[in-house]
Amino acid sequence: MVKLSNTPSVIFENEDYLVLNKPRGMSVHLDGKTDTDTLVDWLLLNYPDIKDVGEPLVLESGEEILRPGIVHRLDKDTTGLLLIAKTPESYEFFKEKFKEREIQKTYFAFVYGKPRDARGIVDLPIGRAQGSVRKWETGSRVRGETREAQTRYKVLQSGHGATFLEIWPKTGRTHQIRVHMKAIGHPIVADSLYAPTKKPILGFKRLALHAGRLVFNDLSGRERVFEAPLPPDFKTAAEEIGFNLPK
Repeated sequence: MVKLSNTPSVIFENEDYLVLNKPRGMSVHLDGKTDTDTLVDWLLLNYPDIKDVGEPLVLESGEEILRPGIVHRLDKDTTGLLLIAKTPESYEFFKEKFKEREIQKTYFAFVYGKPRDARGIVDLPIGRAQGSVRKWETGSRVRGETREAQTRYKVLQSGHGATFLEIWPKTGRTHQIRVHMKAIGHPIVADSLYAPTKKPILGFKRLALHAGRLVFNDLSGRERVFEAPLPPDFKTAAEEIGFNLPK
């Protein structure tokens, strides 16, 4: 496979789809503002046949950005699992799966402080933030329409001013986990957009969010479970707060 300066690893591949483990610092696709290597660049180099699979992103300028096989996305500094369609049929199949919320996504995160409840559900609509083109918000700080959003979480361990969470977003809104964690007073560690005044802790130099598990039935009807191991910075942080990760 062709290498770029920052590349994903292939967790699984068949004729219909890929499951990738995206590294930190890699955008899924261009945003019209930067020209760094993206996941799409890697896909076009290594899987040129999927160039026309899916739908392009149309920017406000009218420019079209290729998104071959992209049926969902992760933020630039979020690590973990991404599902990529390789054919038009699989693209439509997984697009519908995501729409009907039939794909279970599990994330892991470190947040500032300690939530009051060991388990919780954040059920707050999300919309674009007032006075910002990048941020999303809840409540009175939203401009325009909102869309329903629900996030479940479970506390795994707390210590050193932070909590390690397992998180299940029921919906898939932009920045949903980041916005919901901020809304309950526990933003994600080192989130420069939603917690700009908080100092990074536990050694994190990037957003402390990892997409660790995907569960779905694929085109064959078979249930698939994919996992991406916690990256080194997560393991180091877990050790610092005294949480022994499962072997």
